[in-house]
Amino acid sequence: MKSAMVMLATINDVKTFVNIVTKYDFDVDLVSGRYAIDAKSIMGIFSLDLSKPIKLEAHTDNADAFLGEIKSFIVD
Repeated sequence: MKSAMVMLATINDVKTFVNIVTKYDFDVDLVSGRYAIDAKSIMGIFSLDLSKPIKLEAHTDNADAFLGEIKSFIVD
């Protein structure tokens, strides 16, 4: 499993992010506090607090291409 912190600040960020995530066949979760939602769900993402970074968990060992595509959303 690979993890990173992501920031989805605008509605367009969320739409672009979900379009990227849905291209991959492995599970990707966004974890905020005790909530974990499917990163392929636009409605689920909007149920989170988007004012701060969210932990992303990609359930694969080969996430290099995926992480490369979402690098504009990754924060330290």
